[in-house]
Amino acid sequence: MLEVLGITAPIFILIGLGYLASTLNVLSREQMRGVGTFVITFAMPALVIKALAQRPIGEVFNAHYLLAYGLASLGSFAVGMAVFYKWRKATLENSAIAAMGMSVSNSGFIGYPIAAMIAGDQAVVALALGMIIENLVMIPLALALAEAGQQQGGSTKVVLLETLRRLSRNPLIVAIIIGGSLSLSGWRIPVAPLKVIDMLSLAAAPAALFVIGGVLYGTKVRGQLGEIGLISSGKLVVHPLLVGLMFWLFHDLPLPMMLAGLVLASAPMMSVYPILGQRYGVEGRCAAALVITTLASFFTISLLLIVMRG
Repeated sequence: MLEVLGITAPIFILIGLGYLASTLNVLSREQMRGVGTFVITFAMPALVIKALAQRPIGEVFNAHYLLAYGLASLGSFAVGMAVFYKWRKATLENSAIAAMGMSVSNSGFIGYPIAAMIAGDQAVVALALGMIIENLVMIPLALALAEAGQQQGGSTKVVLLETLRRLSRNPLIVAIIIGGSLSLSGWRIPVAPLKVIDMLSLAAAPAALFVIGGVLYGTKVRGQLGEIGLISSGKLVVHPLLVGLMFWLFHDLPLPMMLAGLVLASAPMMSVYPILGQRYGVEGRCAAALVITTLASFFTISLLLIVMRG
Protein backbone atom coordinates (compact mmCIF):
# COMPACT_ATOMS: atom_id res chain seq x y z
CA MET A 1 0.00 0.00 0.00
CA LEU A 2 2.81 2.42 0.87
CA GLU A 3 4.56 1.63 -2.43
CA VAL A 4 1.44 2.54 -4.37
CA LEU A 5 0.97 5.69 -2.27
CA GLY A 6 4.57 6.67 -3.01
CA ILE A 7 3.76 6.60 -6.72
CA THR A 8 0.39 8.40 -6.57
CA ALA A 9 1.17 11.04 -3.90
CA PRO A 10 3.39 13.26 -6.13
CA ILE A 11 0.61 13.27 -8.74
CA PHE A 12 -1.89 14.75 -6.29
CA ILE A 13 0.67 17.22 -4.96
CA LEU A 14 1.20 18.61 -8.48
CA ILE A 15 -2.56 18.75 -9.07
CA GLY A 16 -2.94 20.51 -5.73
CA LEU A 17 -0.32 23.10 -6.67
CA GLY A 18 -2.23 23.90 -9.85
CA TYR A 19 -5.47 24.21 -7.90
CA LEU A 20 -3.76 26.48 -5.38
CA ALA A 21 -2.33 28.66 -8.15
CA SER A 22 -5.82 29.21 -9.55
CA THR A 23 -7.37 29.71 -6.11
CA LEU A 24 -4.83 32.44 -5.25
CA ASN A 25 -5.19 33.92 -8.76
CA VAL A 26 -1.49 33.41 -9.45
CA LEU A 27 -2.53 32.18 -12.89
CA SER A 28 -5.82 33.00 -14.59
CA ARG A 29 -7.98 30.40 -16.32
CA GLU A 30 -6.79 31.65 -19.71
CA GLN A 31 -3.18 31.37 -18.61
CA MET A 32 -3.86 27.80 -17.47
CA ARG A 33 -5.28 27.05 -20.91
CA GLY A 34 -2.11 28.52 -22.37
CA VAL A 35 -0.02 26.06 -20.36
CA GLY A 36 -2.34 23.30 -21.58
CA THR A 37 -1.79 24.42 -25.16
CA PHE A 38 1.97 24.23 -24.59
CA VAL A 39 1.60 20.65 -23.33
CA ILE A 40 -0.51 19.45 -26.26
CA THR A 41 1.45 21.38 -28.92
CA PHE A 42 5.04 20.83 -27.79
CA ALA A 43 5.59 18.72 -24.64
CA MET A 44 3.24 15.80 -25.33
CA PRO A 45 4.29 15.39 -29.00
CA ALA A 46 7.92 15.34 -27.85
CA LEU A 47 7.07 12.63 -25.31
CA VAL A 48 5.34 10.53 -27.99
CA ILE A 49 8.23 10.90 -30.46
CA LYS A 50 10.72 9.94 -27.77
CA ALA A 51 8.66 6.94 -26.61
CA LEU A 52 8.19 5.54 -30.12
CA ALA A 53 11.49 6.47 -31.77
CA GLN A 54 13.67 5.01 -29.02
CA ARG A 55 11.89 1.63 -29.00
CA PRO A 56 12.66 -0.40 -32.13
CA ILE A 57 9.48 -2.35 -32.83
CA GLY A 58 11.45 -5.46 -33.76
CA GLU A 59 13.00 -5.72 -30.28
CA VAL A 60 9.75 -5.84 -28.34
CA PHE A 61 7.26 -7.10 -30.92
CA ASN A 62 4.89 -9.75 -29.55
CA ALA A 63 1.97 -10.23 -31.92
CA HIS A 64 -0.26 -12.06 -29.42
CA TYR A 65 0.24 -9.43 -26.71
CA LEU A 66 -0.43 -6.59 -29.17
CA LEU A 67 -3.56 -8.32 -30.42
CA ALA A 68 -4.86 -9.17 -26.94
CA TYR A 69 -4.21 -5.73 -25.42
CA GLY A 70 -5.38 -3.97 -28.58
CA LEU A 71 -8.67 -5.89 -28.80
CA ALA A 72 -9.36 -5.31 -25.11
CA SER A 73 -8.69 -1.57 -25.45
CA LEU A 74 -10.91 -1.37 -28.54
CA GLY A 75 -13.58 -3.30 -26.64
CA SER A 76 -13.47 -0.83 -23.75
CA PHE A 77 -13.62 2.04 -26.25
CA ALA A 78 -16.65 0.45 -27.94
CA VAL A 79 -18.39 0.11 -24.56
CA GLY A 80 -17.74 3.81 -23.91
CA MET A 81 -19.13 4.82 -27.32
CA ALA A 82 -22.21 2.66 -26.80
CA VAL A 83 -22.88 4.09 -23.34
CA PHE A 84 -22.37 7.75 -24.22
CA TYR A 85 -23.41 7.98 -27.88
CA LYS A 86 -26.22 5.41 -27.99
CA TRP A 87 -27.55 5.38 -24.42
CA ARG A 88 -26.88 8.90 -23.12
CA LYS A 89 -27.29 10.53 -26.58
CA ALA A 90 -24.11 12.58 -26.20
CA THR A 91 -22.45 14.22 -29.19
CA LEU A 92 -19.93 12.20 -31.20
CA GLU A 93 -16.96 14.27 -29.98
CA ASN A 94 -18.16 14.12 -26.36
CA SER A 95 -18.60 10.34 -26.64
CA ALA A 96 -15.22 9.81 -28.30
CA ILE A 97 -13.36 11.70 -25.57
CA ALA A 98 -15.27 9.81 -22.86
CA ALA A 99 -14.49 6.48 -24.56
CA MET A 100 -10.82 7.43 -24.79
CA GLY A 101 -10.80 7.99 -21.03
CA MET A 102 -12.10 4.44 -20.58
CA SER A 103 -9.51 2.78 -22.81
CA VAL A 104 -6.15 4.63 -22.62
CA SER A 105 -4.04 4.25 -19.47
CA ASN A 106 -1.45 6.38 -17.71
CA SER A 107 1.04 3.67 -18.59
CA GLY A 108 4.29 5.53 -18.07
CA PHE A 109 3.74 7.49 -14.87
CA ILE A 110 1.47 5.20 -12.82
CA GLY A 111 1.12 1.82 -14.53
CA TYR A 112 4.77 1.05 -15.23
CA PRO A 113 6.27 1.74 -11.76
CA ILE A 114 3.69 -0.57 -10.21
CA ALA A 115 4.00 -3.21 -12.95
CA ALA A 116 7.78 -3.27 -12.47
CA MET A 117 7.24 -4.32 -8.84
CA ILE A 118 5.57 -7.57 -9.89
CA ALA A 119 6.83 -8.28 -13.41
CA GLY A 120 10.44 -7.08 -13.42
CA ASP A 121 12.01 -6.58 -16.85
CA GLN A 122 8.89 -7.82 -18.64
CA ALA A 123 7.12 -4.64 -17.51
CA VAL A 124 9.28 -2.62 -19.91
CA VAL A 125 8.22 -4.79 -22.85
CA ALA A 126 4.56 -4.58 -21.82
CA LEU A 127 4.88 -0.80 -21.50
CA ALA A 128 6.39 -0.43 -24.98
CA LEU A 129 3.74 -2.64 -26.58
CA GLY A 130 0.96 -0.88 -24.68
CA MET A 131 2.21 2.51 -25.85
CA ILE A 132 2.17 1.28 -29.45
CA ILE A 133 -1.52 0.42 -29.07
CA GLU A 134 -2.31 3.69 -27.26
CA ASN A 135 -0.37 6.01 -29.58
CA LEU A 136 -0.92 4.33 -32.93
CA VAL A 137 -4.49 3.02 -32.49
CA MET A 138 -6.52 4.34 -29.56
CA ILE A 139 -5.64 8.05 -29.47
CA PRO A 140 -5.83 8.52 -33.29
CA LEU A 141 -9.18 6.68 -33.34
CA ALA A 142 -10.63 8.86 -30.58
CA LEU A 143 -9.35 12.10 -32.12
CA ALA A 144 -10.58 11.11 -35.58
CA LEU A 145 -14.09 10.50 -34.25
CA ALA A 146 -13.99 13.71 -32.20
CA GLU A 147 -12.92 15.73 -35.24
CA ALA A 148 -15.63 14.06 -37.33
CA GLY A 149 -18.17 14.97 -34.66
CA GLN A 150 -17.31 18.65 -35.02
CA GLN A 151 -17.94 18.42 -38.77
CA GLN A 152 -21.36 16.75 -38.59
CA GLY A 153 -24.02 18.21 -40.84
CA GLY A 154 -22.22 18.05 -44.17
CA SER A 155 -21.92 15.33 -46.78
CA THR A 156 -19.86 12.23 -45.96
CA LYS A 157 -17.13 13.27 -48.39
CA VAL A 158 -16.88 16.80 -46.96
CA VAL A 159 -16.84 15.50 -43.38
CA LEU A 160 -14.12 12.95 -44.20
CA LEU A 161 -11.92 15.45 -46.01
CA GLU A 162 -12.31 18.08 -43.28
CA THR A 163 -11.59 15.50 -40.57
CA LEU A 164 -8.43 14.37 -42.35
CA ARG A 165 -7.36 17.98 -42.82
CA ARG A 166 -7.82 18.78 -39.13
CA LEU A 167 -6.08 15.57 -38.07
CA SER A 168 -3.11 16.38 -40.30
CA ARG A 169 -2.62 19.57 -38.28
CA ASN A 170 -3.06 17.91 -34.88
CA PRO A 171 0.38 17.97 -33.17
CA LEU A 172 -0.20 14.65 -31.43
CA ILE A 173 -1.10 12.84 -34.67
CA VAL A 174 1.92 14.37 -36.40
CA ALA A 175 4.13 13.21 -33.52
CA ILE A 176 2.72 9.68 -33.74
CA ILE A 177 3.50 9.55 -37.46
CA ILE A 178 7.03 10.89 -36.92
CA GLY A 179 7.77 8.61 -33.96
CA GLY A 180 6.30 5.55 -35.66
CA SER A 181 8.28 6.22 -38.85
CA LEU A 182 11.52 6.60 -36.88
CA SER A 183 10.83 3.39 -34.97
CA LEU A 184 10.16 1.42 -38.15
CA SER A 185 13.14 2.85 -40.04
CA GLY A 186 15.60 2.49 -37.16
CA TRP A 187 16.96 5.99 -37.88
CA ARG A 188 18.39 7.69 -34.78
CA ILE A 189 17.65 11.33 -33.98
CA PRO A 190 20.82 13.48 -33.90
CA VAL A 191 22.09 14.55 -30.48
CA ALA A 192 21.00 18.21 -30.53
CA PRO A 193 17.34 17.73 -31.56
CA LEU A 194 17.15 14.64 -29.32
CA LYS A 195 18.18 16.79 -26.35
CA VAL A 196 15.45 19.32 -27.19
CA ILE A 197 12.87 16.53 -27.49
CA ASP A 198 14.03 15.06 -24.19
CA MET A 199 13.76 18.42 -22.38
CA LEU A 200 10.27 19.06 -23.76
CA SER A 201 9.10 15.53 -22.93
CA LEU A 202 10.16 15.94 -19.30
CA ALA A 203 7.78 18.90 -19.01
CA ALA A 204 4.73 16.96 -20.26
CA ALA A 205 3.68 15.14 -17.07
CA PRO A 206 4.25 17.86 -14.42
CA ALA A 207 2.78 20.62 -16.61
CA ALA A 208 -0.26 18.50 -17.48
CA LEU A 209 -0.90 17.64 -13.82
CA PHE A 210 -0.49 21.30 -12.83
CA VAL A 211 -3.07 22.32 -15.46
CA ILE A 212 -5.49 19.66 -14.20
CA GLY A 213 -5.48 21.34 -10.79
CA GLY A 214 -6.04 24.74 -12.37
CA VAL A 215 -8.92 23.48 -14.50
CA LEU A 216 -10.56 21.84 -11.46
CA TYR A 217 -10.85 25.19 -9.70
CA GLY A 218 -14.32 26.53 -10.45
CA THR A 219 -15.41 23.37 -12.30
CA LYS A 220 -18.97 22.35 -11.43
CA VAL A 221 -18.95 18.60 -10.91
CA ARG A 222 -22.45 18.13 -9.45
CA GLY A 223 -24.25 17.83 -12.81
CA GLN A 224 -21.55 15.59 -14.28
CA LEU A 225 -21.18 12.97 -11.54
CA GLY A 226 -23.04 10.37 -13.58
CA GLU A 227 -20.77 10.78 -16.61
CA ILE A 228 -17.64 10.91 -14.45
CA GLY A 229 -18.70 7.75 -12.63
CA LEU A 230 -19.24 5.93 -15.94
CA ILE A 231 -15.82 6.96 -17.27
CA SER A 232 -14.10 6.00 -14.03
CA SER A 233 -15.87 2.62 -13.88
CA GLY A 234 -15.04 1.94 -17.51
CA LYS A 235 -11.36 2.64 -16.98
CA LEU A 236 -10.87 0.82 -13.67
CA VAL A 237 -13.26 -2.11 -14.19
CA VAL A 238 -14.19 -2.68 -17.85
CA HIS A 239 -10.72 -2.12 -19.35
CA PRO A 240 -8.77 -4.46 -17.01
CA LEU A 241 -11.52 -7.10 -17.14
CA LEU A 242 -11.39 -7.16 -20.95
CA VAL A 243 -7.58 -7.28 -20.88
CA GLY A 244 -7.76 -10.22 -18.48
CA LEU A 245 -10.26 -11.97 -20.74
CA MET A 246 -8.07 -11.48 -23.82
CA PHE A 247 -4.99 -12.73 -21.95
CA TRP A 248 -6.97 -15.83 -20.93
CA LEU A 249 -7.84 -16.46 -24.58
CA PHE A 250 -4.21 -15.89 -25.66
CA HIS A 251 -2.91 -18.16 -22.89
CA ASP A 252 0.51 -18.70 -24.48
CA LEU A 253 1.78 -15.30 -23.27
CA PRO A 254 4.47 -15.19 -20.55
CA LEU A 255 2.89 -14.83 -17.11
CA PRO A 256 4.98 -11.75 -16.13
CA MET A 257 3.82 -9.94 -19.30
CA MET A 258 0.18 -10.76 -18.54
CA LEU A 259 0.54 -9.50 -14.96
CA ALA A 260 2.20 -6.30 -16.20
CA GLY A 261 -0.54 -5.80 -18.81
CA LEU A 262 -3.26 -6.18 -16.18
CA VAL A 263 -1.61 -3.52 -14.00
CA LEU A 264 -1.22 -1.15 -16.97
CA ALA A 265 -4.88 -1.59 -17.89
CA SER A 266 -5.88 -0.98 -14.24
CA ALA A 267 -4.13 2.41 -14.15
CA PRO A 268 -6.21 5.60 -14.48
CA MET A 269 -6.36 7.45 -17.78
CA MET A 270 -3.33 9.39 -19.04
CA SER A 271 -2.44 12.64 -17.29
CA VAL A 272 -2.96 14.72 -20.46
CA TYR A 273 -6.56 13.54 -20.79
CA PRO A 274 -8.03 16.95 -19.82
CA ILE A 275 -5.61 18.65 -22.25
CA LEU A 276 -6.94 16.52 -25.11
CA GLY A 277 -10.47 17.29 -23.97
CA GLN A 278 -9.73 21.03 -23.95
CA ARG A 279 -9.99 21.17 -27.76
CA TYR A 280 -13.60 19.95 -27.54
CA GLY A 281 -14.69 22.00 -24.53
CA VAL A 282 -14.87 19.14 -22.00
CA GLU A 283 -11.64 19.74 -20.10
CA GLY A 284 -13.52 20.31 -16.82
CA ARG A 285 -15.24 16.94 -16.95
CA CYS A 286 -12.03 15.27 -18.07
CA ALA A 287 -10.05 16.82 -15.21
CA ALA A 288 -12.62 15.78 -12.62
CA ALA A 289 -12.79 12.27 -14.10
CA LEU A 290 -9.00 11.99 -14.01
CA VAL A 291 -8.75 13.03 -10.36
CA ILE A 292 -11.58 10.76 -9.20
CA THR A 293 -10.29 7.82 -11.25
CA THR A 294 -6.74 8.31 -9.96
CA LEU A 295 -8.00 8.43 -6.37
CA ALA A 296 -10.10 5.31 -6.87
CA SER A 297 -7.24 3.51 -8.61
CA PHE A 298 -5.23 3.57 -5.39
CA PHE A 299 -7.76 1.13 -3.92
CA THR A 300 -8.46 -0.91 -7.08
CA ILE A 301 -4.78 -1.39 -7.93
CA SER A 302 -3.98 -2.23 -4.30
CA LEU A 303 -6.72 -4.89 -4.42
CA LEU A 304 -5.31 -6.23 -7.70
CA LEU A 305 -1.81 -6.47 -6.19
CA ILE A 306 -3.16 -8.32 -3.15
CA VAL A 307 -4.93 -10.83 -5.44
CA MET A 308 -1.81 -11.27 -7.62
CA ARG A 309 0.47 -11.81 -4.65
CA GLY A 310 -2.01 -14.10 -2.95
